[in-house]
Amino acid sequence: MVYSTNSIVQEYAHPLLLQGDSENIKLLAKVKEEILNNGITRPVGYTVSWHSNPEIEKHHFGHAHPMKPWRLTLAKSLIMSYGMHAGMDTYVSRQATREELMDFHSDDYLDYLKTAKVAIPDDEYPKDFNLGGSDCPIFEGLFNYCSMYAGASVDAARKLCNNQADIAINWSGGLHHAKKAEASGFCYVNDIVLAILQLLRQHPRVLYIDIDVHHGDGVEEAFWSTDRVMTLSIHKYDGMNFFPGTGDLERTGPDDEANPGAHHAINVPLADGIDDEQYVWLFKTIVQMCVDRFQPTAIVLQCGADSLAGDRLGRFNVQVQGHGACVAFCKSLGIPLLLVGGGGYTPRNVARAWAHETSIAIGCDATLNPTIPMHTPYRSHFRHDTIFPTLQEILTDHPRPNKNSEKRVREIVSSITEQLRFVNCAPSVQMTNIPPDLTAYKEDVEDRLREEKEEFDKEARRVKEQGLGVPMEY
Repeated sequence: MVYSTNSIVQEYAHPLLLQGDSENIKLLAKVKEEILNNGITRPVGYTVSWHSNPEIEKHHFGHAHPMKPWRLTLAKSLIMSYGMHAGMDTYVSRQATREELMDFHSDDYLDYLKTAKVAIPDDEYPKDFNLGGSDCPIFEGLFNYCSMYAGASVDAARKLCNNQADIAINWSGGLHHAKKAEASGFCYVNDIVLAILQLLRQHPRVLYIDIDVHHGDGVEEAFWSTDRVMTLSIHKYDGMNFFPGTGDLERTGPDDEANPGAHHAINVPLADGIDDEQYVWLFKTIVQMCVDRFQPTAIVLQCGADSLAGDRLGRFNVQVQGHGACVAFCKSLGIPLLLVGGGGYTPRNVARAWAHETSIAIGCDATLNPTIPMHTPYRSHFRHDTIFPTLQEILTDHPRPNKNSEKRVREIVSSITEQLRFVNCAPSVQMTNIPPDLTAYKEDVEDRLREEKEEFDKEARRVKEQGLGVPMEY
C-alpha cells in the first residue's frame, strides 16, 4: 500500500479493521476467560432474553444531532466483551410488520414515514407529522430503522407473554415521545406503546415506569383513558423551558372521575442536580406504593440514560450505580419485566449504564469486575477504565447543586400517596386465550431457525457444547 506523505492525513494498512480467523479465535478466548472470571452463568429459576439487530446501529441522524444509534454498538461491545450474552437467550430481532405498527400509529402517518424524502433539517416552516426538522430529521433508511427497533420491543413483549422469558431486554427501544400520528423528541414510532399492547393481550394490568430525564408524554397520552395501564414518569420538569414541557405533579389523568384512566398517570417532577441517594429513595418508595395499589402483572421499565450525570442534555447527578438500583428493585419484585432503552446522549455513559443493568438482569452484577476488559472494542471511547467512574471524573468540574430540597421531595411523595387513594385496587379484566400468532406457530419457526443455525454454524455449536454460562459446566 502507498502511504500519503501528507502529515495531516492518516492512512492505515487495514482501514476497516477487519479481523482474520486467528484474531477472532484470540478474542473469543478472552471473552471465555471473562465469562469464567466474572462468574457469568445462566440465571437459575428465571430466563432473560436479549433482543437486538446490528442493522439499527448503522443509521445516522446527522453529524450535529444528539441521538447517536452508534451508542448501541458501544453498549453491545461492552456487554459481549464481558461475556454476558452467555447468560441470556439472544435474538436477532426482525422488523415490525405494518399491521403491528398500525396497532397504534395511523395509516397516513406510516405512509408518510415510509415515503418521505431525505432532506436537510429545516425548522423554518411547520412540517407534516412534525417530520423534517432538526429534532426529527428525515434520514436514509428511516422507516427501516423505526421498524427494526419496534420489532425488537414487540418480540421481547411476546417472549414475556409466552412465558419464554421472565426478563426481556431491548436497548434499542424506549422511544417514548412518539404520538399516534406525529414524531416528537427524536422518536418516530412508539415501540413502548406497541409492546404494552402486546402485553395487554395476556396481562390484565401493566405498570409502565420511565426514568428518562424527559417526561414520557407519548406513552402517558396513549393510555390516558384506561385503567389497565398505570404510567409512572420520573423526570426533570421546568415548564416550557425543558422538553416536552409536560409532566407536572398535578397531571394525574383525565379530569372526569368517570373516565377509567383517572388518577392512573403518576408524575414525579424533579429539578436539576438530584443525586443517587434521593433518586433511589424516591424510586423505591413510589414504585412500591404503585405496585401495592395497582398490583400489575407485568412491568415495562424505560431506562433512558440521559438521567445520568454528564449527559449532553440531562442535568441530574445520578450515577450508573443509582440508575442500576432502579432496575434491581424492579427485578426484585418478581414480576415479568421488559427493559427498554430510551434517551442518552453521551454514548460512553449509555453503554456503561446498559451493560451494568444487563448484568443486574442476569444476576452477575455482584461478581462483575468493574474494570472494562482490555479487549473491548472502542475501549478508548470510555475515557475511564471503569464502568463506575466517580461524579468528579464524569463532570470534570464541580457537580451541579441539588435543587431538590428534602421538603419538596416529601411533598411529592405525599401528593402521590393521596392520588393513589383514588385508584381502584387491581381492576378486573375479562381475558380471552392469547391469539394463536403469538404461540405455536412462532415457536415452530424459532425452533426451525435454531436447528438450521446449529447445523451450519459450527462455531456456535462448539460454544454451546462447551457449556459456557451453564452452571457447573465448564
